Amino acid sequence: MELQLAWRFFKRELTQGQLLLIVLAITLAVLSVTGLARVSERLQVAINGEAATFIAADRIIDSPVALDNQLLGIADELGLAHVTNMQFNSMVYAGDKFQLVTIKAVGPAYPLKGVIELASGETKALPLSGEAWFENRLGALLDNPTSVELGNSELTLSGEISRLPDGGFNPFASAPVLLIRLADVEATGIIQPGSRVSYLYQFTGTPTALKQFETQAKPLLNSSQRWVDVQSGDSPIASAVKKAERFLLLASLLGIALACAAIGIAAQRYCQRHYDVVAMLKTFGASAKQIRSLFGIHLLLVTALGIVLGLVGGLLLDLGLTAFLPAEIAAYSPPYGRPILLGVSTGLISAFMFSAYPLMRLLAIPPLRVLQRQLEGLQLGMWLHLLLSLTAMALLGYLYSGSIPLTLTVVFTVLLLGTLLSLLGFAMIRMGHSVGMKTTNPLQLALAGLRRRAKQNAVQLVGFSSALVLLLTILALRQDLLNEWQKQLPDNAPNYFLVNIAPEDAKPLNDFMSLNQIAATDIYPVIRGRLTHVNDEVLISDEQQKQGESGRVGISRELNLTYRDSLPPNNSITEGQFNQHDDEVSVETKVAERLGLNLNDTLTFTIDNQLVKVKVTSFRQVQWETLQPNFFMIFTPKALAEFSYTSMASFHLDNDKLKQAGSTLTANQVVLQLIKRFPTVSVIDVGAMVGQLRQIIEQVSLSLSLVLALVLLASALVLIAQTEAGMATRQRELAVLRTFGASGWLLRSATGLEFALLGAIAGLLAVIVAEFALYMLKTQVFELVVYMHWPWWGLAPLMGALIVAFLGVWRCRQLLNQSCGELLKAG
Repeated sequence: MELQLAWRFFKRELTQGQLLLIVLAITLAVLSVTGLARVSERLQVAINGEAATFIAADRIIDSPVALDNQLLGIADELGLAHVTNMQFNSMVYAGDKFQLVTIKAVGPAYPLKGVIELASGETKALPLSGEAWFENRLGALLDNPTSVELGNSELTLSGEISRLPDGGFNPFASAPVLLIRLADVEATGIIQPGSRVSYLYQFTGTPTALKQFETQAKPLLNSSQRWVDVQSGDSPIASAVKKAERFLLLASLLGIALACAAIGIAAQRYCQRHYDVVAMLKTFGASAKQIRSLFGIHLLLVTALGIVLGLVGGLLLDLGLTAFLPAEIAAYSPPYGRPILLGVSTGLISAFMFSAYPLMRLLAIPPLRVLQRQLEGLQLGMWLHLLLSLTAMALLGYLYSGSIPLTLTVVFTVLLLGTLLSLLGFAMIRMGHSVGMKTTNPLQLALAGLRRRAKQNAVQLVGFSSALVLLLTILALRQDLLNEWQKQLPDNAPNYFLVNIAPEDAKPLNDFMSLNQIAATDIYPVIRGRLTHVNDEVLISDEQQKQGESGRVGISRELNLTYRDSLPPNNSITEGQFNQHDDEVSVETKVAERLGLNLNDTLTFTIDNQLVKVKVTSFRQVQWETLQPNFFMIFTPKALAEFSYTSMASFHLDNDKLKQAGSTLTANQVVLQLIKRFPTVSVIDVGAMVGQLRQIIEQVSLSLSLVLALVLLASALVLIAQTEAGMATRQRELAVLRTFGASGWLLRSATGLEFALLGAIAGLLAVIVAEFALYMLKTQVFELVVYMHWPWWGLAPLMGALIVAFLGVWRCRQLLNQSCGELLKAG
C-alpha cells in the first residue's frame, strides 16, 4: 500500500512541478560529479599520455643487470608491449680523433611512444645493422667523419639525431649519444663480465594492465632497480603534471561540495513543504511506520530520477566538451565505469545523508499542526545535521580523491564557512532589527525582509557563499599555476647547456658570449662529493637498512656540489641565512626533509678522499623546472677552494634574437663556432625538449580552463537553485505588502536590494573562507607562494551583490509583476 501511495504521490508532485527543486539539486549533484570526473579523467589520461612521450613509454624499469624472464612474462600475460634497451659509455674513434660517447642500443620496437627527430625529419625507424645515428655535436667533435670505430666494429654514421623521445635532461651526463641496434652490441665486444651497463625496459599498455603490472612487478625489483614513470623525478615535467592532476582532482572534489550544498538546500525545502502533509496523515490515523515507508520510498524515487537525469547530463556534457578539445587529447577515452559509479554514489549518499536531519524533523511533525501551523515538532540540534553533512562530504571526498589533505581542506573550509555564517552572517542580517518594520523606502524594506527571514537567509547564504568560495579558489589556483609555469618557461628559457667548462676557459667563454650578445646564466663550478656523516653519524644506504642495519639513511650516490657567495636565481631561502661564513652550506628543502636535517646540523663530505665538514645554516626552495643550473648543496667559495673542478652554464639563443642584435649568423652557426673555439666544452641542445614541454603546458592550461568553465557552470546552477528556496514565503509577503498599498517600484527595488545585501555578505564571507582554503591548499598540496588577494575584498562583495541581485530579481519577476488579486489567489 505504501509503495502504491508513494508512486501516486511521486507522479502527482512531479506533474505539478513541486519536485523541481530537489530533482534539480540531485541532478546537479550527479551531473557535476559525473561530468567533472569524466572530463578530469580524460584530461589526466591525456596529460600523462602526452607526457609519456618524454620517456618514450608509459613505464620503465632501469636495471644494472638483465631482468629476470619472470617479469617480462608477466608483461606478456597482461598484453603489454615492451622493448629492451641498453645504455653504456665507451670511446669511439675516427682517424686520429676519439671521443667518449653514450651508447644507446635499442630493440626493434623502439620507440614505443614518440618519434626520433633526425636532422632530415621525424621517423619511427631505426638505423640499419652496421649503422649508427649520432647526436649532432659528435660530428663537430670528430671533424664530421662518415664512420666511427666502436670496439671491434666499424659503424657507418647514417643519420644525425636532433632529439630522442627519451633523451631526458641531465646536464651532468655530457657525453654525446650514439644510437645503434641492440643486436649490434655483441659484435663490438665491449660488454664483458663486470661492465657497467644500464638495461632499460620500456612498457606501454592500457591503464588497467599497467596498474596490474606495477602491483606484480614492483615487489620483484631489488634496491638497485628503479621503476620510472612520467611522475617520477626523472621526468622534466613531473612537477607540472602532478600539480595539474591535483588541480583537476581538487576541481572535481569542489564539484562534490557544490553538489552537497545543493542537496542540503533542496532537502530542507522538500521537507518543509510536506509538514502539513505529515500532520494530515497522522490526523487520519496513519502509523509512524507507514509514514516512514511512504516518504522513504518517495525520496528514493526522487533520488533515482535525479541520478538518471544527472548521469545522462554528465555524459552529454563530456561528449559536448570533447568536441572542443584538441585531437591529441580527445583521442584518449578512459573507462566510463568510475564516473558513473561515483555519480550514483554521490546521488545516493548526498540525498540520504543530507536529507536525514530534515526528514527526521518532518516525521516528528505533530497532528496538532493541522490547527496550529507554527508547530514544527521535534527540535533536533543542528549539530546532528552538521555531523551528518560533514560525514557525507568527507566520505564522498575521500572515495573520489583518495587524498586525505585535499579532503580535510574541503571539510575544514566548510567548517570555517559554517562558523562565519553563524557569527558574522547572522549578526549582519540582524542589523535590520534597528529599522523594525519601517517601509518608507526600499532599503528599510529590504533590511526588514532580511530580519524576518533571518534563518532562511542564513541557509541561502550557505549556497551563495559556497558557490563564490569555489569560484574564487579555482580561479586563483588556476592563475597561480599558469603564472608559475610561465615563470619556469619564459620566452627566454635556456635552450643550451654548457658543461665541462675548464677553469681557464671561463673568461674566454664569457668574452665569446658578450661578443655574440648571448645572455647566459652565471658559470657554476661543479665538484663531485659524497655525503658520509650527519652530526658525526655514519649514513647507511637503503639496501643496508633493508638488511636490518640501524642508522640514518643517506644518499647512495655522489652529489654534484657547487659554491657561491650569493643566492642563485630561482632559489628562495625558506629558513636560516644564506652562507655567511666559510664553513657553512645551504641545503635544498626536499633533501633536507629526506635526511631529517635541522639548522646547525653538521655535514661531512668526502671529496677527492678528503673530509670536508660544514654546518647547515639555510634551507632553499629550488625551482627545478626552470631548466637552469640548480644544486642540492651550495658551499662557500673558500670551503671548496682547494679542489679541482669543471663548470657549467646555460643560455638562450635563437635566430630571431640574433637578427635583432644585427648578427648575420644563425643560432646553429654560433653554436658551431662555440664548439670549435672551445672543443673541450660540451654543448647540450635542449631546445626541442623545451618546445615539447611548452606544448604539454599549453594542453595543461587548456585543461585547467575547461575545468574552470565546468565549475562556473555548476556554481551558476547552485545559485539559481538557491534562489528557488523561499519563493512561497516571499509570494505571501508580496501579497500582504500589495494589499497594504506598496507600489511595484518599491517592491522591485526592495527585492533587488535584499538579494544584493545577501550577495554582498556572501561575497565577504567567500573571500575570508577562500583565503583560508588557498593558504591550506598552497602550503599543504600545491607548494605555491602564499599571498593575500587584496582586490577580492572589494570585488567579491560587489560581484556577489550584482550576481545574486540579478538572479533574485529574475526569479521573482513573475511575482513582482502580478497584481494583488493574482498573488492572493495563488497563495
